[in-house]
Amino acid sequence: MKSLLLLALIAGPALAAVPTLATAQNDMERGRKIATEVCAACHGADGNSPTAVNPNIAGQHADYITLQLAHFKAGVRANAVMLGMATPLSADDMRAVALYYSRQKPKGLAAKDIELVKAGQALWRGGDAATGVPACSACHSPTGAGVPKSYPRIAGQYADYTSAQLKAFKSGERGMDKDGKDANGRVMHGVVKAMTDRQMRAVAEYAAGLR
Repeated sequence: MKSLLLLALIAGPALAAVPTLATAQNDMERGRKIATEVCAACHGADGNSPTAVNPNIAGQHADYITLQLAHFKAGVRANAVMLGMATPLSADDMRAVALYYSRQKPKGLAAKDIELVKAGQALWRGGDAATGVPACSACHSPTGAGVPKSYPRIAGQYADYTSAQLKAFKSGERGMDKDGKDANGRVMHGVVKAMTDRQMRAVAEYAAGLR
């Protein structure tokens, strides 16, 4: 009897710590509800944005989405619209909607300018040694899938949106918050500061066609 009680005491907390299927399903439903009621107008109910002004987030890493929502809410990323959307969300809400969108299927896009694609491919794969610009693939992977918990997926992203974000990193509008909370943003500021507008556009165009 004592041995059974001891086994129960040892196993109990460990078993309780394992997320159940029901918990995951509840989180997905919670995320779907938030996506439908709060996010769909700009990002689409399935995370495939209807316009290039707003990013595609279908298939984006859940950790990245969660972090960006927290940054918007805290003002680390300055965006009046997203501040309004993120402010009412709790930490659990953010994780739930991030989980939901991470499991949606990206529709993908096609690159449009073949000359820019060629230039973008060279930068993506090899960077620019003359100006010290590193290869994009080193962090975002050869396919643009990124690395969970570290670097976002940018494959199939609108070229206009990616280009705008690169310009924001270069100007310090993004990634140079005074408290230094956006660590990856500061890295990106250093990466793009030597890039020309054409190089940024070329990389964005190439990434749009990645799968």
